[in-house]
Amino acid sequence: MLMTLQTLPKPLTLSSKVVVDPPVVLAPMAGITNIAFRRLAREATATQLGERSGALFVSEMITSRALVEGNEKTMRLIRFGAEEQPRSIQLYGVDPVIVGQAARRIVENDWADHIDLNFGCPVPKVTRKGGGAALPWHTDLFSDIVEATVKAADGAVPVTVKMRVGIDDEHITFREAGLRAQDAGAAHVALHGRTAAQFYGGQADWDRIAELVQLLDIPVLGNGDIWEADDALRMVRETGCAGVVVGRGCLGRPWLFADLAAAFAGSPQRSRPGLEQVAATMFRHAELLADFIGEDRGLADFRKHVAWYLKGFSVGGELRTALASVHTLVELRSLLDLLDLQQPFPTAVLGQPRGRTTGGRAVSLPQGWLSSRSDRSVPRDAELADSGG
Repeated sequence: MLMTLQTLPKPLTLSSKVVVDPPVVLAPMAGITNIAFRRLAREATATQLGERSGALFVSEMITSRALVEGNEKTMRLIRFGAEEQPRSIQLYGVDPVIVGQAARRIVENDWADHIDLNFGCPVPKVTRKGGGAALPWHTDLFSDIVEATVKAADGAVPVTVKMRVGIDDEHITFREAGLRAQDAGAAHVALHGRTAAQFYGGQADWDRIAELVQLLDIPVLGNGDIWEADDALRMVRETGCAGVVVGRGCLGRPWLFADLAAAFAGSPQRSRPGLEQVAATMFRHAELLADFIGEDRGLADFRKHVAWYLKGFSVGGELRTALASVHTLVELRSLLDLLDLQQPFPTAVLGQPRGRTTGGRAVSLPQGWLSSRSDRSVPRDAELADSGG
């Protein structure tokens, strides 16, 4: 069934300040979704929407302990540009008291308009502390964290939850976690259709998203394997989800958000930038990073984006290596000028996975974590001291 303007999903209204239109969320990605990348994605959306509301662009993961303690790096990561409205922070934590304190600081200091809670991260340094995708297995602790955050937000800031299907196929958590998040006052739930054990491999199970849509009364957003705007439309059509969360699909392609805005407006228009336009975007990205954290660190951070931007283009190995080792904006400019800028967009890469694709690993968990679902105790040293990537 083709989607019409009548069947396209409606804007998500989470509060008077947070209207997500189109209903598209940039997934929090450590080391990626900083102020520089968010600005590129927001500008791409603006090419389609003009002054209208836009997608929700979430910060990198912010650890609650680091926020409460005023960690220097964390305080830098929660900076937003003047044009960023609404401002969205993703909080990570395992201790309900500390997560609640972090949420209270956000509200009292007017640091953000929206809080998302991380229950989906599959990275070992997080799950071995009982956090991320491991935490919903402990149902009461999960409820305590969501309830503490919603209480601290006190209606001033909407709270949402992002999670995975479960730890592995034998330890599925999404159904009960979704119901508990709803009961605790979450404004919406986003479900990545993979378990933590799948990491980023295999194929996301959209049937789980459809199941959660039927189970809950609050909006459910779908996440997983959205590589193109048409994938987002297909996910909405097949699952009934209220919107989508986009992660790896936008790596090296901030213009994907222009495509998503067009798709959710019922337009067939899609971006197919040639290498000249891609090179211009690369340089602007590097400039924004240099403004954010200084040229030396900014260019070091930019290097990981080079392969994503150049995927599918014909670029010699020596030049690729040089671009991925760049140290200054002047050096980057001179190297970009060596590219064959007349190359058209490589359509062969459309629909192909981007970023990490590894999977099939055992999940690192605290000792005895699976023995009880009702255990409210917080593992020793569970709270991480730093944020982001």
